[in-house]
Amino acid sequence: MLAKGSAPWIVTAVTISIFATIAHFFLSWPHTDKIALLGIAVTIFFLFFFRDPERKVDQCDRIMLAPADGKIVDIRGRKICIFMNFQNVHVNRVPINGKIHSIVHKKGGYIPAFCKDSDRNERSHMLIETEHGLVEVIQIAGTVTRRIVSYVREGDHLTQGERFGMIRFGSRVDVTIPENFDIACEIGDRVFAGLTVIARATDCEE
Repeated sequence: MLAKGSAPWIVTAVTISIFATIAHFFLSWPHTDKIALLGIAVTIFFLFFFRDPERKVDQCDRIMLAPADGKIVDIRGRKICIFMNFQNVHVNRVPINGKIHSIVHKKGGYIPAFCKDSDRNERSHMLIETEHGLVEVIQIAGTVTRRIVSYVREGDHLTQGERFGMIRFGSRVDVTIPENFDIACEIGDRVFAGLTVIARATDCEE
C-alpha cells in the first residue's frame, strides 16, 4: 500500500521514465537513456519511501503508541522526540483515542530535524482531547522536506493507530505524555507507529 498523497510524485517519475525511454529508442535523442535510468531509479525510491504497510493495532486507552517510525532522540520532561530517517515509513499514526481540539500549521526553516535548533522549523501542532487530558503531537519538517501532509481536520474523532498524516523525507515527530502516564521508552529506542508502546497509564500493568 502507498501513502495517501504520494501519487503525484510517483506518476511524475514514471512519466519521465516512459517519455525518456520512448525518446531514446524511437527518436534517438541524446542522453535520454541516462534520463530513463534515472527516472526508473527515482520511481523505485519513491515506491520504497512512500510505502504504507498495513498494521494490526492493539488498541487500549491505558497506553500510548508511537506516532511515528524512527528512533527516540530526546525526552524533554513529558515530551518524546522521534526522528525519522529516509529508511523509515513516514506515515504518522494517532497515539491514543480522542478528538482533535486544534491543528495549527507554523512556517519556519529547514534545519536538520535531529538538531535542537529544528524547533524553529516548519511544523504542525495537533492537540487531541482524550479522557486523560490534552495530548499534543507535533510534526516537524527536516532539511529536504517542504510539505507536512495532514489527513485529518479539527473536530475529527481519532482512533488509536489511525493514520493522521505524513511528512515527506527526513523529519521528526514530538508527542507529549499526559501527567497520569509513565514514559515506557528510552533515548535510542527504535519505535514503530501504531505498534510500539511509548507510555502507560500510571495504574496500568504491563
